[in-house]
Amino acid sequence: MTAFFPVPADLDPADRAAAAPAPGQRLPGHGRDCYGCGPDAPHGLHLELFAGDGVAVTARMRVRPRFEGGPGTIHGGVLASAFDEVMGHVPTMCGRFCVTGHLQVDFAAPVPLGVDLYLRATALGVQRRKVFTEAHAWIVEPGPDGIAVEPGASGIPVAAAHGLFVQIDPASHYGAVAAGRRSGAQKS
Repeated sequence: MTAFFPVPADLDPADRAAAAPAPGQRLPGHGRDCYGCGPDAPHGLHLELFAGDGVAVTARMRVRPRFEGGPGTIHGGVLASAFDEVMGHVPTMCGRFCVTGHLQVDFAAPVPLGVDLYLRATALGVQRRKVFTEAHAWIVEPGPDGIAVEPGASGIPVAAAHGLFVQIDPASHYGAVAAGRRSGAQKS
């Protein structure tokens, strides 16, 4: 699974921020209603995100029936959203707040409904306000407690992705939208 993605050769290393959570620690989500990581998003992905080693993020996701695309399999856009979410948390490990600038996904195998999916995203490097990332997804067998674990040699690779995330000032970027939510305006 190799995607064509023009990664600059002169990237600076991505350094883990001193304030980044310890490896294995659960990461806070973007918000309770976030489609990717929010626990209150009724039709959301409900990804469980964890700090990885270095500048990495891991995630687990149960492939629910509501994610169906082709018969009995996940919709490709849902898997792309999961990649967007897990790679979008990588810049936070560097102490940066970013939004998606580019997302590319390569699908390698169908993902059946009902399986546990494991995703791992890492930083390839940074260039000024840009953070370049890559990620992989595997189907994993549940452990003894019924929760999926890292795939190791037993995981089935199903997809890979590359992303470009651009650092922003959240107050400037989300200012009008956030102000509307605080005043009780309807979500769209």
